Amino acid sequence: MTKWVYTFGDGAAEGRAGDKNLLGGKGANLAEMCSLGLPVPPGFTITTEACNHYYANGRAYPDTLEGDVDEALGHIGRITGRSFGDPKKLLLVSVRSGARASMPGMMDTVLNLGLNDETVEALATDSGDARFAYDSYRRFIQMYSDVVMGLDHEVFEEILEDRKASLGYELDTELSAVEWQGVIALYKAKVEEELGKPFPQDPREQLWGAIGAVFSSWMNARAITYRRLHDIPEAWGTAVNVQAMVFGNMGETSATGVAFTRNPSTGEKLLYGEFLVNAQGEDVVAGIRTPQNITEAARIAAGSDKPSLQKLMPEAFANFVAISDKLEKHYRDMQDLEFTIERGKLWMLQTRSGKRTAKAALKIAVDMAHEGLITKEQAVARIDPSSLDQLLHPTIDPRAERNVIGVGLPASPGAATGEIVFSSDDAEELKSQGRKAILVRVETSPEDIHGMHASEGILTTRGGMTSHAAVVARGMGKPCVSGAGSLRVDHKAGVLIALGATFKKGDVITIDGGNGQVLKGSVPMLQPELSGDFAAIMEWADGARRMKVRTNAETPADARMARSFGAEGIGLCRTEHMFFDGARIVAMREMILADTEKDRRSALAKLLPMQRSDFLELFEIMAGLPVTIRLLDPPLHEFLPKTEEEVAEVAAAMNVSADKLRQRTEALHEFNPMLGHRGCRLAVSYPEIAEMQARAIFEAAVEAGRKAGALVVPEIMVPLVGIVKELDYVKARIDQVAKAVMDETGVKIDYLTGTMIELPRAAIRAHVIAETAEFFSFGTNDLTQTTFGISRDDAASFLETYRQKGIIEQDPFVSLDRDGVGELVRMAAEKGRDTRPSIKLGICGEHGGDPASISFCEEVGLDYVSCSPFRVPIARLAAAQAAVAK
Repeated sequence: MTKWVYTFGDGAAEGRAGDKNLLGGKGANLAEMCSLGLPVPPGFTITTEACNHYYANGRAYPDTLEGDVDEALGHIGRITGRSFGDPKKLLLVSVRSGARASMPGMMDTVLNLGLNDETVEALATDSGDARFAYDSYRRFIQMYSDVVMGLDHEVFEEILEDRKASLGYELDTELSAVEWQGVIALYKAKVEEELGKPFPQDPREQLWGAIGAVFSSWMNARAITYRRLHDIPEAWGTAVNVQAMVFGNMGETSATGVAFTRNPSTGEKLLYGEFLVNAQGEDVVAGIRTPQNITEAARIAAGSDKPSLQKLMPEAFANFVAISDKLEKHYRDMQDLEFTIERGKLWMLQTRSGKRTAKAALKIAVDMAHEGLITKEQAVARIDPSSLDQLLHPTIDPRAERNVIGVGLPASPGAATGEIVFSSDDAEELKSQGRKAILVRVETSPEDIHGMHASEGILTTRGGMTSHAAVVARGMGKPCVSGAGSLRVDHKAGVLIALGATFKKGDVITIDGGNGQVLKGSVPMLQPELSGDFAAIMEWADGARRMKVRTNAETPADARMARSFGAEGIGLCRTEHMFFDGARIVAMREMILADTEKDRRSALAKLLPMQRSDFLELFEIMAGLPVTIRLLDPPLHEFLPKTEEEVAEVAAAMNVSADKLRQRTEALHEFNPMLGHRGCRLAVSYPEIAEMQARAIFEAAVEAGRKAGALVVPEIMVPLVGIVKELDYVKARIDQVAKAVMDETGVKIDYLTGTMIELPRAAIRAHVIAETAEFFSFGTNDLTQTTFGISRDDAASFLETYRQKGIIEQDPFVSLDRDGVGELVRMAAEKGRDTRPSIKLGICGEHGGDPASISFCEEVGLDYVSCSPFRVPIARLAAAQAAVAK
């Protein structure tokens, strides 16, 4: 029989840390902490399998679940000496979600469950503090009504703010028990008015309402968006954790907090966190009150006059430090901890591997390797390759003038400039127009996930370093400044007020997530220096990987950038990109408009020295490293003007009639040009184009070799080959030019001729093509298009629908389709090696920079991957992780 519920408490647990697929991350780690003998409130976890059953069966629970939950409630009761729903021996519980992967703030939580008009009085008597009891009850009504009953929490915030204003109070903690009773009466009346039914009084009804709400929250809009952004499968489901309540709002000797065992922004080995006295956990993460520092050192650094936990509750602080150290050593990773202190007693509510910036991840991994906690290979495996992108982007130039309009907390490092927007929808709208936005909010909520993703950076006027905005921004690698209390956001007026000045939507600001500054206007930025921990991880990665990493580059700037990031050659130089500048496009159009081969050769002669100088510079930058140059690939119509206005302008500049230009454009028009007259087909139709390019390559190789005093071995790639005779024909022309250049210069030139495998027929006939081709480079962009029969330029309109409906897990243009396109790659690699064991194999489509696709390339045994310059470090790390995993 399936076990749906696992218990923990009093030093024993039915699960362990390794059970996170079944118990979710939170449940598995609660069980682990319990087994380690740490102070964890007793409880139980309803499994992720129960969640999947719930969705597979029309939102119905397994038949035995109710009985299992009753038994588990009895388990909590035996440990605590209390009983759920019994006002004489009152047991209250929290109900929290817990997915396999951490999804901070995305799903729902209910605290203080079990309170009603009767049990609140029992809690008042039991605790000896009526004010605490009624504060807990109003929190429960507010949270339960929001999470379970669907009544927005802002309705309650409004009632509370009005009540505080009428009483002349600023803080929630100033309300007395009697005043809280008045607020509760208003809350309950509002529930009945808005929903047409009273707030539920039966604790069992409350519990099952909360369990259903947690399961349902797995499919809410923000959770779905988060899963999409972080590639978390829907099939994982969420667990539900039910625990005995412990109270951080039981007066001045109680508190609640969130902490990291190391600084999640910088990686420094310092306890980093915040807490609130006389509060519950949601108060800290929601950013409703500005929290206090845990350590005295952090308080001094922050210039805060509010006492630290270290000063205020030294005994609880000492226990917390000891537990933090124990958990970090046990898990061998930086931990994100939640805790509550109830009347001086410390309780641990959660531990998990903490989300961190890429910079912090590098430092923590390197430091832990040096501390002997993990090996160098484990350190390499710890870094998410995609997160390195955060380190490859600008920071503010220290010499830049800073017009500071406000200062908040440096919640997530990096700097960003953009136009102010006050809503997530506006941020998405701006991004769709190719403009940059800074999302400015009082505080973010999980509903803002899409806007945060669309923004360059996030600015909030409330909240701490562990608020929703801070945690999510760090996970996304977005700069964030939180808790900028001197700034004021007026949503109704649509303005940000700073130092008496008013900024409206569309005004440009810059935020510095490194120091918390908010700056007026745009500020000069600097490229990062990739040294220190970054260099150490890259060195360890390079020692572990087998595959080489090249770059896709055709401009000197891109080639130099890629070299600085550690590229080991060029895997794809798209020569067509070189034809669009100034005089070149004129010569190119002359060639296309020519009526005879003689006229075409005359126009190509103008392009020859330009191409030669391009290749020479690339060879010099790569200094002996391999350079793969692809012959002209796109259809010729791409080089001709499109609109009537452009046609007239170009005709005048070239001194030809507009009619002739128009007729040539129409003659070249194809219904589906990407499946038309392009690639090697151009070289077959117009061999003079391939001959000009080959001559430019060989002459540049000779000159580069002379200058460097070393041989340059160019790799000439013929695109879109499907029939071996196409390659034979073009290769014969290349060989003919090579012989001519060698005869003219007296220099022997070594070179390779190969092809792109980007058609299914080429993959199927790879054993034949390899008789001529000395290398294969998989052009997976086109191979994906031709295998699926979809256009990557148009498919985005429906692929996301396919993802949402579970038909595909990933956009095949983003991550390689292993089963289809991957199978063709595997087949072609095997067939190619059967014919030519020494054949060089690489990949140069966009997948060359995708970690999951790189892992597949390692499985297949490719020799190299090639990607855009900024993805070179990502590919180096991913290739190392793939080699270690294999």
